[in-house]
Amino acid sequence: MPRTETTPDGTRAARRSTAKAIRGLAIPAFGALIAEPLFLLADSAIVGHLGVPQLAGVGLAATVLQTVVGLMVFLAYSTTPAVARLLGAGRRAEALAVGRDGLWLAAFLGVLVSVVGILAGGHLLTAMGARGEVLRYAQEYFLISLAGIPAMLLVMAAMGVLRGLQDTKTPLIVATAGFGVNIVMNFVFVYGFDFSVGGAAAGTVIAQWGMAAVYLVIVSRAARHFEVGMRPNWAGIKAVSKVGSWLMLRTLSLRAAILVTVVVVTTQGPTNLAAHQLAMTLFSFLAFALDALAIAAQALIGKELGAGNVPQVRLLTRTMTRWGLGFGVLTGAGIAAVSGVVGWVFTTDPGVHAALMVALLVMAVGQPLAGYVFVLDGVLIGAGDARYLALAGLANLVVYLPLLFWVAQRSLGDTVPGLFWVWAAFSVGYMGARGLTLGLRARTGRWMRLGVTGSHG
Repeated sequence: MPRTETTPDGTRAARRSTAKAIRGLAIPAFGALIAEPLFLLADSAIVGHLGVPQLAGVGLAATVLQTVVGLMVFLAYSTTPAVARLLGAGRRAEALAVGRDGLWLAAFLGVLVSVVGILAGGHLLTAMGARGEVLRYAQEYFLISLAGIPAMLLVMAAMGVLRGLQDTKTPLIVATAGFGVNIVMNFVFVYGFDFSVGGAAAGTVIAQWGMAAVYLVIVSRAARHFEVGMRPNWAGIKAVSKVGSWLMLRTLSLRAAILVTVVVVTTQGPTNLAAHQLAMTLFSFLAFALDALAIAAQALIGKELGAGNVPQVRLLTRTMTRWGLGFGVLTGAGIAAVSGVVGWVFTTDPGVHAALMVALLVMAVGQPLAGYVFVLDGVLIGAGDARYLALAGLANLVVYLPLLFWVAQRSLGDTVPGLFWVWAAFSVGYMGARGLTLGLRARTGRWMRLGVTGSHG
């Protein structure tokens, strides 16, 4: 058959359409992703003017809350691909039923976490070193904030539902409105009513429940339209929790890697610890942009696998991988360019400046690899390859721990070379292990399971 002139145009059109779909999901997703960190940042900014003990107490309590909520991210990551698969197969009613089950699981876990927090929160904060006024303010903020945990988890699950339905704009709108309400309520409670740190926590709780209520209305209306009941389906909840347990194990391995890195840096002294925390803050912020691409991958890959569209799955994977690498090159260049001056934004200490510059230069070199890792992670989550991701996460940790042990044994103390080796181990060693395990899996195609049940096609 002779070659036609329409083939190149058709290929270009497909690429443009794919790029547009990725941008349409990734850009709004980025805005919604930074909502929760902005909540905590707003609390810290407002409380910071009350005094050092208040700020320290809120910082400690917020760290615990962030850790707990971070471990529950599977509520979004398990719901998104499941809903997207059913959507791709043209079974929207069943997709909404899966979303409903995810919401019920979030509600149950939210209540459970809150009860455990009430019983054990004080002991945990004490074990973390809080004493005196700091402990009092930490407990006050923590206990009030627990009332918002169910709402936070409901928001996570609902965002997963909407992402699976290929909608990331609504979460952006809800997150923006929630952030605005949070700022206003915190100012009113803290400075208007003189409620101290408890007022900041209460304002955030009200904003979180407002967001959860909006999401519940959106999902329940869509469910009613397709005649889907909102009562819990225990078999469905069990199925969501099974996938979620693997994703939670994956998340635990990531958190463990970050935690042990901090432990090693802590032994090097306060200067390196301060520089490391600043570097990790910048790394985490850039990760939000990469996570936005990963979320687009989850939604789009799940949908196309549900539709059985293998060519489009391959095109999406290639496109997003290139974008991840390209974004990593750009951010790496940006980090390298500001590495010598950005420290002045945070501190005037020359020792921290020197250590931070070295850490940022190592981070800059590893950014393309980070982009590759984040995108492929999203692709495999979208494919429902949760078990592999969990086991690979444990394997990556096994590779990383000896590297960190070697760094710790060098006993470089509070010096620039000490932080250099830590970031080399993290950016090259740990992220390299993740890139290898994810890349090998992506090349096999074994993750590409078609249909709504994920059976091999």
